[in-house]
Amino acid sequence: MPIPSTITTTMTDSLALQRLLIWASPAFPVGTFAYSGGLETAIVEGTIRDADATRNWLEGNLQSGAGRNDAILAVLACRAHDDAARLSDLADLCLALTPARQRHEELLVTGHAFIQAAKAWPDPVHERLPAACPYPIAFGAIAGAASINPASTALAFLTAYAQAQISVAVRLVPIGQTNGLAILAALEPLIANLATTLAAADENDLGAIAYATDIAAMNHETLTTRIFRS
Repeated sequence: MPIPSTITTTMTDSLALQRLLIWASPAFPVGTFAYSGGLETAIVEGTIRDADATRNWLEGNLQSGAGRNDAILAVLACRAHDDAARLSDLADLCLALTPARQRHEELLVTGHAFIQAAKAWPDPVHERLPAACPYPIAFGAIAGAASINPASTALAFLTAYAQAQISVAVRLVPIGQTNGLAILAALEPLIANLATTLAAADENDLGAIAYATDIAAMNHETLTTRIFRS
């Protein structure tokens, strides 16, 4: 007996959701735990001292900084998952927009790690990815190839970004696990709205004004003692 189309659709959607949850999980072996994106510098310099400052820092990056730009690039890669030339161009654009050397390294190292780990789910998309593939492009392209839509891709990407940044603050400020979870809960509406908006974004929507974050990322390599790699 043929499987009804509604059941097939549900099975496909469930499979895509399973993969998205796995790929965006902090437990997925990408190595983001080793990077702070400049947040360590802000903590050492005293800019980030408590949970409120952590939340403000994150909100700024999500709305106007690296978090927003990287999510847009992930969305663009999601749409272009079947176009190798387009993915290569997006990878170049992503790296060109990266303001700090260590952030440049972070995107490439985590991108490579994501691709290697995601090969557990064989797909022709891996052959279309550029050799030097930053994390947002790898995440978006592999998600798109798995029939995950741009809005869901953006939602997962932004949530994973927030979780990684909060984890840094939990360990270094420290703000504690309870405050960290409270920040993540408070950011849910913002992340949901951004994901919906950015799902329709294009290159013209790229741009950042989170100067403090960019400067912190640039200054990270000058810290005398460092725990994180960026």
